[in-house]
Amino acid sequence: MVSDEFADDEHEERPSRSARKRAAEALQKLGVRLVALREVELAALALPEELRAAVQEARRLRGPAIARQYQYIGRLMRDVDPEPIERALATRAGNLLPRGKMPR
Repeated sequence: MVSDEFADDEHEERPSRSARKRAAEALQKLGVRLVALREVELAALALPEELRAAVQEARRLRGPAIARQYQYIGRLMRDVDPEPIERALATRAGNLLPRGKMPR
């Protein structure tokens, strides 16, 4: 019989199903943000070729097919470190913000 202490340690290491779904959805949303980038900005990121091709394909698609492509991009994003991509997108967003007050 397995001791309760060992069983508790094993249970705590594994994230809940809801947590895994939230993480997958966050990666999918990050992938959707990649689709919105211009080609020059996308080329500046170090992405695997398969992910880059999926993002370019998503730009071509419309209707229900785009939803499937977003899911596929989310699946590919699970194999990529999201930190550098998030930093690059945050830097880009920071550069787009107006500096100071807008004139009236």
